[in-house]
Amino acid sequence: MASMIDIKRRKASIESTGQITKAMKLVSTVKLQHARQRAEESKAYFNKMYHTVTSILAMAGNIDHPYLKPNASTKKGIITISSNRGLAGGYNNNIVKMIRDCGLSKEDIVIYGVGHKAMEVLAHRGYEMVSDDSEIINEPEYEDARKLGEKVLKAFEDGEIGEIYLAYTDFKNTVVHEPKLIKLLPVEIDEASMEESKEDKLMMNFEPEPEEALTMLIPKYICSMIYGALVTSVASENGARMQAMDAATSNAEEMISTLELAYNRARQGAITQELTEIISGAEALK
Repeated sequence: MASMIDIKRRKASIESTGQITKAMKLVSTVKLQHARQRAEESKAYFNKMYHTVTSILAMAGNIDHPYLKPNASTKKGIITISSNRGLAGGYNNNIVKMIRDCGLSKEDIVIYGVGHKAMEVLAHRGYEMVSDDSEIINEPEYEDARKLGEKVLKAFEDGEIGEIYLAYTDFKNTVVHEPKLIKLLPVEIDEASMEESKEDKLMMNFEPEPEEALTMLIPKYICSMIYGALVTSVASENGARMQAMDAATSNAEEMISTLELAYNRARQGAITQELTEIISGAEALK
């Protein structure tokens, strides 16, 4: 059994850790409130933009446009959104696992990283890093998403990458955060949009020309999707960190209770031993 001094030192250390995790939980809770509001405000636009673009293309017929067909490159560019800090449970690892298990060849994947944590793990596992915009995730703004969108679009236009994907964590609620990997370019038309276009039996009309309209629309679509992913990822990160710190605080309290019990038992044992020694000494003097 550990000595009382060892138990007291360990208890003091855990109490200090518990105070830190409790403070971090409170900070994450405050940040989550702000991030959650931004995520909820942008989510409707984020989802509507995605479904609008796919439905437009479903009704547009066969249009020969560079954004709608793969180029000669076999490289897949993945915009990977994680955090710059740890202590967020499985938030960052879930992004890494999703990319690892997505079915794409590691040799064909290039990473456009936002957030150090996932980038460090992916780089260690041999994935190619071509961009680091980790500072964006601290306070994401639409202008940041626009610059990142222009960067990946230029790489697509120049034939450096043949497909663009977006890996992020979707904020459902305070306790549910879902990692997602969606394909941005070439634009994929979902089955629901195809069915709607067949029912309407109306082709989409463009003014002045389809190619010109898509050249203007799709970059805005890419930037909007990136911005929406950044905002919802920040909310998910703070939600995950709040949960992790809450669990850590609860564990610290349980450990402190266990150590208090062990300390009391050790103290009782020490008192009993001292009394036994005193009684034995008194008996020996008789």
